[in-house]
Amino acid sequence: MHILEIFGIILATVIGMEVIAWSSHKFLMHGPLWFIHKTHHTPTHCRFELNDVFGIIFGIASILCIIAGIDTFSPLFWIGIGISVYGVLYFFAHDIIVHRRVKLGMRMRGRYAEALRKAHLLHHKTITKDNAEEFGFLFVHPKHLNKK
Repeated sequence: MHILEIFGIILATVIGMEVIAWSSHKFLMHGPLWFIHKTHHTPTHCRFELNDVFGIIFGIASILCIIAGIDTFSPLFWIGIGISVYGVLYFFAHDIIVHRRVKLGMRMRGRYAEALRKAHLLHHKTITKDNAEEFGFLFVHPKHLNKK
């Protein structure tokens, strides 16, 4: 397998994971799985919340893909790597930039970081499963990039 094919699989997986995350957030987490996700919409002083189980599920999917494809470094292996890359990007964007669950001693600044924070905090304006907006995690709607 060529390096461009590997990079393409990883990139396609990261993009696909954003689509999966957006869809599962909108239709599952704000639907039948609200009883788990609502812990993320209510203020807490705990480091962990029941909602973190979703990250564990995606982590398990990544590990299983990596294990299944490691013998031959098949596309399944690289899909697992792509899921892991998405997980790292998600953790950095969501838990460090937006919610500041991990303190780095500095604030992330920049157009993207501010837009990401504004969009996600707009999502958190509601504490119910209904009437929420902005379900994405990494990709920010361009309308938020232009606002100061």
